[in-house]
Amino acid sequence: MVSLLALLTLSLAASMPVAAMDWSDLQKIRAEGRANLILEIDNDSLLLNRKDGFYTSGVHFGQRMDLRRDDVLDSVGWNIGQDLYTASDIKLPPVQVGPPDHPYGAWLFGGVYRQQARIDGSRWKLGLDLGCLGPCAGGEWFQTRLHRLIRQPEPQGWSKQLRNEFGAVLYGELAPVRWQFGSAMDLTPSVQGRFGNIFADASGSLLLRAGQLNALPDQPTLHIFIRAEARAVAYNATLQGGYFSTGNPHTVEPKHLVAEAEAGMVWQRAPFSLSAAVLRRGNEIRDLPNEVGTQNIVRLVFGYAL
Repeated sequence: MVSLLALLTLSLAASMPVAAMDWSDLQKIRAEGRANLILEIDNDSLLLNRKDGFYTSGVHFGQRMDLRRDDVLDSVGWNIGQDLYTASDIKLPPVQVGPPDHPYGAWLFGGVYRQQARIDGSRWKLGLDLGCLGPCAGGEWFQTRLHRLIRQPEPQGWSKQLRNEFGAVLYGELAPVRWQFGSAMDLTPSVQGRFGNIFADASGSLLLRAGQLNALPDQPTLHIFIRAEARAVAYNATLQGGYFSTGNPHTVEPKHLVAEAEAGMVWQRAPFSLSAAVLRRGNEIRDLPNEVGTQNIVRLVFGYAL
């Protein structure tokens, strides 16, 4: 299955225009484009339901340069991020952390990407992330100090986290069309793929938007959205440990088909933008009951155009 997803991801990357690798074009976007700062926060504790586990935190920050050329918005960007994963209950002592519960782990990464959006709704994105999984990602340090600051229970199981592994993940996204239903509703199908020693998967999704819609990502908008996704998983190092690492305290087998749904709101008026959503992710662990493994996460995205 890993080989099949590798072929799918590489085929997706190969379908991107040659301009994605045109160095002179990238330099033009960087020199003439408008800079946008983007902060994305994922956290299950923001639901105020006192649940804290599985994919428990994601903090991503980056900059994107946008250059409008007629009916096309060309962009290049970079981002850094840290994702934290823990057992279902962070108060469990290390002796009680084991299969089929989620292993403790953190993924710290940085990457670059190139993307293009057209006024007809078609778009593509191609990127590469490099980073490390394990103690080198600083998950124990960050979560412990954050919980002390906000006066929440401190995590107890980081001594059994996944071992160090440096990783690379190539990813791509392609949306070939957008279907319009009047001026206030549209539907966009897309396919995504990731291939590397940390994540290897492929997915398909549908995005439904309603409200004051923008044809291009840099235009004003105020709309609600619903996104549904089905993901085929070949490898997930946050569950199985790094592809090349050994001696992990415990690992679990992933489910090979995972569903996800997201609903939220997007507001944008230059220079500010805000997106707020609730994401419901299906159980990712094969031997864990679905009623235990299903997770709800709040996703906030803040943007500022310089």
